[in-house]
Amino acid sequence: MKSTLVQIEDIKKNGYSLDFATVFNHAFENYKKIALYSGLIILVFSILAAMAFMGIMIAYFGAESITKDFLLDLENQKFTAIQLVIQTVAVSAIAGITAPFGAGFLKMADCADKDVEFNVSTIFSYYRAPYFGQVFVAAFIPAIVGTALSNFIDSFEVLYVGNVISFMVSYFMYLSIPLVVFGNLNAIDAIKSSFIVVTKNPLNIFAFFIIGFIGSLLGIFACCVGIIFTVVFNSSMIYATYFGIFGINEEEDSIDSIGQSNVD
Repeated sequence: MKSTLVQIEDIKKNGYSLDFATVFNHAFENYKKIALYSGLIILVFSILAAMAFMGIMIAYFGAESITKDFLLDLENQKFTAIQLVIQTVAVSAIAGITAPFGAGFLKMADCADKDVEFNVSTIFSYYRAPYFGQVFVAAFIPAIVGTALSNFIDSFEVLYVGNVISFMVSYFMYLSIPLVVFGNLNAIDAIKSSFIVVTKNPLNIFAFFIIGFIGSLLGIFACCVGIIFTVVFNSSMIYATYFGIFGINEEEDSIDSIGQSNVD
């Protein structure tokens, strides 16, 4: 199979096609294989994250301060320029740190697709070298760009434009993480390549982007708890989209090639 770099060059010159039904059916069949197991993992880690968050809030503000009015005031608080910069960097850093966890669900989708056994440790596959640094950067850069632009626009009190900007950044970076973990591209090249691939077939990619997003939220209608089991549908959709464009190589020994790619 051609390397990812060669395929990207072909796409730049000739574009590519995607069959909507094939990609959607692939995503749905893949989702059925991982929904229950991934949902239980998300449930456990959501509880742990909520406990950690509440512990930090109580330790910082005090238990007696955590009231409904306090939370509303915190949500509506106007930040200074310095606070916005700190918030932007903090949010982007969190996005980078948690990105390997999300990428773990792509790994789980890949294992399910190949009928390879997976377990809880699969979710943490990309917290090790050489993946972590590249996945972190591939998530951090779009997050800091999107958050900074969104905060800048919101400072003029222009409704919804900031949200649209963040949404569009996510859209153009739709394939950046799988290009790192499956395509062995470095973070910068993965970001550039994702933009190239998306712009060569924007309508199909946008359709998959929206369907994955909506599909992941359907669990809200099952007393909200169901979202724990539907949110991973987006991972299956991203995986199926990537597979439809590039195919998936078997695990290679040349894993050290990550970080050495170069897309002009």
